[in-house]
Amino acid sequence: MDVLYFAWLRERIGTPREQVETSARTVRDLIAELAARDDWHAAAFADLGAVRCALDQQLSELDAALDGVREVAFFPPMTGG
Repeated sequence: MDVLYFAWLRERIGTPREQVETSARTVRDLIAELAARDDWHAAAFADLGAVRCALDQQLSELDAALDGVREVAFFPPMTGG
């Protein structure tokens, strides 16, 4: 699956995108796998209250299932103006 990172998540991890092989069942499980990879991923996901996600370009919750998902995007909360 493709994992995309935006804004400060991209800066902390050091890449805008990566291809991931995972057995994670939910977004939260995927985050745990990613955070265990290295210090950069761990720092990016240290505060889950500051992380939002989209599954195949649809906003989603962290407990959403990953069945059939091809793309997961992580980004900070959005503000309007």
